[in-house]
Formats: sequence, structure tokens, C-alpha cells
Amino acid sequence: MMFQGVPPFDFELPLFLNKRLAVCDVFDTMLCHGVFMTEKKTDTAVATNRKAHHDYFIEETLEAGIVLQGTEVKSLRLGLANLTDSYAIVKNNEVYLFNANISPYPHGNIMNHEPLRTRKLLIHREEIRKLIGKITQKGFTLIPLKVYFVRGKAKVLIGLAKGKKAYDKRETIKAKESKREVERAVKERSNR
Repeated sequence: MMFQGVPPFDFELPLFLNKRLAVCDVFDTMLCHGVFMTEKKTDTAVATNRKAHHDYFIEETLEAGIVLQGTEVKSLRLGLANLTDSYAIVKNNEVYLFNANISPYPHGNIMNHEPLRTRKLLIHREEIRKLIGKITQKGFTLIPLKVYFVRGKAKVLIGLAKGKKAYDKRETIKAKESKREVERAVKERSNR
């Protein structure tokens, strides 16, 4: 049985199945065997730290895995996370995340996790050495920017950041406002 525009099976179906399969069953079988496999969306953001870009200059970013308990993963999937005021530090050549609030799982039992516990980040040794070298420079710190899932695994986007002064924040706000005004003017001219 051949359909137009559909590649042939690379396996042989038994004769009794060949006769009984309806068109929808054939397509279901093809989906199961990867003929129509499509790439899933890889980045589903759970929580973002919007305040980080306001308070810090982000120099570099790094993706890190995170060690979680079962109920923490379930809470993250529900979007019950908050990265405000959280930070990461390097201790004994390992990176740890502090003050990241992952709320308790609503359907959890007595084995539910502690919301503000310290969590270990999974980063290669070479990358940790590079981070240590950069953190020892004046004013650099590690700030979590985003928590998201990639192919079912929880990841944290860590930013190597330098703190902004009050006048830097004002300059950033002025630049954003002027950019918005220019965009509005351009939009009004194009609408005329």
C-alpha cells in the first residue's frame, strides 16, 4: 500500500496487518516509527529573572544543569519558581545556587522539598575554572537569568554579571525611552 508523497516503510508488515490496517492506522504506525518526526520546541522557560538585566550588566551566559528532587521538578513544570534575589557561588570547585525559590508541590506529601534549599549546578570542570578566573576580577558575580526545560531536563541560564550603579540604571532607562519614542515616531509616519 503506497501513498503519494509518503516514503515507503523500511520494515515489512505482517500480511494479516497489511490487509486490516486502515489509512489512519498506517499514518499512526509511520508516526511511531519516526517517518514524520518533527523537532519539538526545545526551550520552555519556567521562570525568568527580569530584575537581573535591570540591576546588572550581563557579560556572558552559561547553561548549567541543576540537581533537583522529584517534587521540585513537578513544581517547575507547574511554573512555581522565582529567581528574584538568587545568586550562584563557587565552593570547592562546585557551583551552588542560593535563594532560588521553588515553591512546594501542591499535591506533595510529607516528603515535599524545602523551597529555598541550596541546589548544586552541573557544569564541566573547565568551565568552572574559567568562571573562577572571571569571578576573582573586581565586581563580577553569577546570577541565574532563566530556568527552562531542554528535552525534559531542567537547565539554568547563568549570567556572569557586573553590578550597575544608580546612574547606569538611569542611563539604561533613558536609552530605552528614547528608543521607544523613535519607534513610535517611525510607526506614526508609516501609518500616514
